Amino acid sequence: MSRAPIALTCGEPAGVGPELAVAAWQRLGTDLPFFLIGDARHLPDGVCAIEIADPAETADAARHGLPLLAHEFAAPAVAGQPAAENAQGVIDVITRGVDLVQSGAASALCTGPIHKKALKDGAGFAFPGHTEFLAHLAGVDQVVMMLACDQLRVVPVTIHIAIKDVPTALTQELLADNIRITDAALRRDFGLKAPRIAVAGLNPHAGEGGAMGMEEIEMIAPLLEELRGEGLNITGPLPADTMFHARAREGYDVAICMYHDQALIPIKTLDFDRGVNVTLGLPFIRTSPDHGTAFDIAGQGIAKPDSVIEALKMADRMARMRADGQ
Repeated sequence: MSRAPIALTCGEPAGVGPELAVAAWQRLGTDLPFFLIGDARHLPDGVCAIEIADPAETADAARHGLPLLAHEFAAPAVAGQPAAENAQGVIDVITRGVDLVQSGAASALCTGPIHKKALKDGAGFAFPGHTEFLAHLAGVDQVVMMLACDQLRVVPVTIHIAIKDVPTALTQELLADNIRITDAALRRDFGLKAPRIAVAGLNPHAGEGGAMGMEEIEMIAPLLEELRGEGLNITGPLPADTMFHARAREGYDVAICMYHDQALIPIKTLDFDRGVNVTLGLPFIRTSPDHGTAFDIAGQGIAKPDSVIEALKMADRMARMRADGQ
């Protein structure tokens, strides 16, 4: 029995999401069956979209055009100009995608980029971002954001907060949850029997023995020792400035970082166009391109589909791994 296809949500229709879905289908064809959930009116002119009534029709439809599970929005889309009346449609498409992957009609969920302010202004969106909304829909309390490319995987423990707030937000409980969830996901969905986890320090030179901060000595190192006692393969805390050169990256499978830029700067430097955002800790597979709506270039046909394609490929690999493990 063949696996279910991947569901791709359209994201903000005034952004690059719909046109990138088309470009992904043009590149992947029938090699990796996926269907787009969205409104046909939001696709570029002249695109051949094949409306499907059921995700099971995806493989056949993909031979002839972009498989589209139609979801009617309140209004057409103008490139670069989000419409308030379409905000609820964006939210409803995400919800529909989650329903499909949870029911087994889709093997994984890949989400197009959203614009959080547009959702808040147009529909009172009450979540900090996509990931938190997905966790809410899935009924889980703790999820982890991992960014991945061929050369590197990184997990930022604290994400969209000010640097001055990081030391307070960075608790042993939060760090432990991130490490345990990451370890479990790498085993289940990436086929790593004993994931090698490198943990960065918070301070320059990992505190340099307390001269530049005490968090490593008082909080991070004791926790890592406890987790090693549970059987996790962990090194650290390590100076972040020596963790990301090529030789260092050979020594671990994932880098746990203390804050947003400590994680995202190295991965975006290594592979800006093909990074993938993976949400770990959900009961289903979710990936996303590691970029935003790109309103400034939407509708011009110049947006690169590489990250969406890599997100679809990673979702497919994870789905295969999960299916083989059952």
